Amino acid sequence: MADNQFDVIIIGGGPAGYVCAIRAAQLGLKTACVDAFKGKDGKQALGGTCLNVGCIPSKALLDSSKQFWGLTHNLPAHGISVDGVKVDMATLISRKDKIVKQFTGGVGMLFKSNQVTPFFGTGKLLKGNQVEVTGFDGSKHLLVAPNVIIATGSIPVELPFAKFNGKTIIDNAGALDIDKVPKRLGVIGAGVIGLELGSVWRRLGAEVTILEALPDFLGIADADIAKVAAREFKKQGLDIHLGAKVSKADVRKNAVEVTYADKDGEHTLTVDKLLVAVGRRAWTKDVLGDATGVKLDPRGRVEVDEHCWTGVDGVWAIGDCVRGPMLAHKGEEEGVMVAELIAGKAGEVNYDVIPSVVYTEPEIAWAGKTEQQCKDEGIAYKTGTFPFAANGRAVAMNEPVGLVKVIANAETDRILGVHMVGPVVSELIAEAVVAMEFKGSSEDLARIVHAHPTLSEVVHEAALSVDKRALNKAN
Repeated sequence: MADNQFDVIIIGGGPAGYVCAIRAAQLGLKTACVDAFKGKDGKQALGGTCLNVGCIPSKALLDSSKQFWGLTHNLPAHGISVDGVKVDMATLISRKDKIVKQFTGGVGMLFKSNQVTPFFGTGKLLKGNQVEVTGFDGSKHLLVAPNVIIATGSIPVELPFAKFNGKTIIDNAGALDIDKVPKRLGVIGAGVIGLELGSVWRRLGAEVTILEALPDFLGIADADIAKVAAREFKKQGLDIHLGAKVSKADVRKNAVEVTYADKDGEHTLTVDKLLVAVGRRAWTKDVLGDATGVKLDPRGRVEVDEHCWTGVDGVWAIGDCVRGPMLAHKGEEEGVMVAELIAGKAGEVNYDVIPSVVYTEPEIAWAGKTEQQCKDEGIAYKTGTFPFAANGRAVAMNEPVGLVKVIANAETDRILGVHMVGPVVSELIAEAVVAMEFKGSSEDLARIVHAHPTLSEVVHEAALSVDKRALNKAN
């Protein structure tokens, strides 16, 4: 096989793309991965948005800010006092950058050990499953394979009246590299990114105002969970305005004057930095050449079936550039599925039980249907809840806020959804996903022995509560 010929070519080296490449190589397929992402130093950096300016660096800052907040707000309850606490922003940001470099470099090592060939630059699919690679120096060369996988990811949505300038009006990447805690931070959008990054800078001392156009807070989550989260964020000092539609963002020297309207009329808000976090869109610009046969939907996403096939022989698409939630783990599993299908094996992703997590404090996590979705779909259901305030481990940790909610089919008892807000629920949700994947019932969760004292007992008690038999609360 010639140097430019492969069994599989992946365009994009983010979580979907690099995981797909590794799995394909594990299955004995000669694999290439084309990636155009550059790090802060201007050099190639595998891992896409997630590893470079998304999941990993944001979690690093969330943990750093949590440590700082804990010193000043949580430790006194334990009888521990600390004087003169301060933040060294240079060290904090440097720590985040080192973690990013460790993981992006790790992907390169995985490519090497699995014999995946990386090509750095942009990739364009041409007719006949050819991929034109344009290097960072402008040079072009052609790769060919019977199977090409588009995994180009997504980019932040930019508002026409609030263009990113990298200084006062920023996207998620910019919010990860602020070198000084702003006195006033404005955030447009109370979704996952807005809440997480807003939490980071609030904990570090900024006055944070979040403007959300929708009337309901975190409408993608179960209403009971969102209600608890909203109450806690308010206590922490996050000033969240719902039904607030922004119309202008004017830069005034080193500040931004934001104009928005709500039920009470028009208002202005002046902030030092404005984070625009209104969502992300598929990045498919210049990815398709002429006459490839691959179609895009009205939102610019590659059209695929349930197995991520585009309908064109040997052409697939995965991750943020296709339908479904824009989640790294969803893209990873799609990558594994496609690699295995190409290798002639069985491959599947169960889109009904993909977990979602918001890494705030308290954390928010869920999988499956919300109570409102059950109502809308006419499904007979029953619910059970249990609070962390009645859990010995949570109280001992001084983190008693939150609850777990289990929704089960009223007739079959099969678990339809599990929703959580509280400490470490990003980890606890996995138990619910396993149960749902195996078509488990609330009775199954209720019968499983959980170690005591653990946070996971809240899941156990919530399952018991579905049939009004929780042991540590009044039913």
